[in-house]
Amino acid sequence: MTDSYKVLTHTGEAIFRDRGSKFLGFAIPVRSEEEAMTAWAEIQKAHPKCNHHCYAYRIGEGQDRYRANDDGEPNGSAGRPILGQIDSRGLSDVLVVVARYFGGTKLGVPGLINAYKTAASDALDNGQSGIRRLVTPVKISFGYELMSPVMNALNRLEIEMVEQDFAETARIKIELPRSEAADLLRKFKAYVAGVYLEEVGEEFTIDNLEINIC
Repeated sequence: MTDSYKVLTHTGEAIFRDRGSKFLGFAIPVRSEEEAMTAWAEIQKAHPKCNHHCYAYRIGEGQDRYRANDDGEPNGSAGRPILGQIDSRGLSDVLVVVARYFGGTKLGVPGLINAYKTAASDALDNGQSGIRRLVTPVKISFGYELMSPVMNALNRLEIEMVEQDFAETARIKIELPRSEAADLLRKFKAYVAGVYLEEVGEEFTIDNLEINIC
């Protein structure tokens, strides 16, 4: 289990020309298949005279949410080369569209592969990438008599509050690295209760302390 993956954070664009044909590359950050298809449709609308709007996307941390589409070009000449550029950079949460204006000269499959690959590569290079952290959100409510041990536990574990509401009942929200969440919550309970870690099992509770994983 990992706690982060590499994503596209800012859009990049590029133009590649070959024997009269013009290939417009667009690299766009997306978070879902639906968002990717909406962005693809917007590019189609913006460039209606393009003969093809080929694309590829990869979504999420795993390897199973992706798609490559040749949009009428010879099989394997567009979508797969575009996807290959995404994968060569280890990126996800990204859509790359290459829209082609036909220039009157056929490029052949090798020429098409090179054109779509280059336009995709340049668009990605002109964008920006970053790291998306994978966290487990946790909401904690507690009585004010526990304020000191709760704050001390957070400090010892170097956990920051992302939300806080100190009304009739104290409520806070924290975000834990996904792979460490269970272990950190055990330590948190042990510190608040003032007991050894070995004493904290799955059924361990503390009066006036409620922990909910979102």
